[in-house]
Amino acid sequence: MKTVYYTATSLDGFIATEEHSLDWLMQFGDEDPGYPRFIERIGAVAMGKSTYLWLLNNHRATKGDAPFEWSYSQPSWVFSSTELERPVNGDVRFVKGDVRPVHAEMVAAAAGKDVWLVGGGDLVGQFHDQGLLDEVIATVAPVTLGSGKPLLPRRITTPPMELVSAEKVGPFAQLTFRVPPRAMPN
Repeated sequence: MKTVYYTATSLDGFIATEEHSLDWLMQFGDEDPGYPRFIERIGAVAMGKSTYLWLLNNHRATKGDAPFEWSYSQPSWVFSSTELERPVNGDVRFVKGDVRPVHAEMVAAAAGKDVWLVGGGDLVGQFHDQGLLDEVIATVAPVTLGSGKPLLPRRITTPPMELVSAEKVGPFAQLTFRVPPRAMPN
């Protein structure tokens, strides 16, 4: 079981524009060619408020007033300190605060499968800060944004991540890194 940050990023390291737009990524189509293989190994999902709102707003933009249906079959945790609209289906749990106890719940619910940190980068950084991030899979798109929401707004230098693989996946380069255990502060 691993806790994995799996995301798309621009070549210059941004996961969205400043306005949270993913139009730069959507030009490649709706689905990452490696996604079906990845999602099979996932038992629980976590995301921050901005990622959740992007899903909700994308639903509204593409489906109008149709009920907001959750796209993940796995139990999902949304970290937010404000009330958000709930989808009409799915096991979605809204939480706030320290990621450690929530991570323990996610691991239990995942039942031996991996936990996917969908995003954003700041939430993933909180998991890293607590020593709970095991792997980063960055699918690098052949575009640059110049600015935006960073892939992971943390300095992670010592110990450095270890490159596990680099492969061509459609028009993308997919990089997989192992996040080594780090000494936790007392």
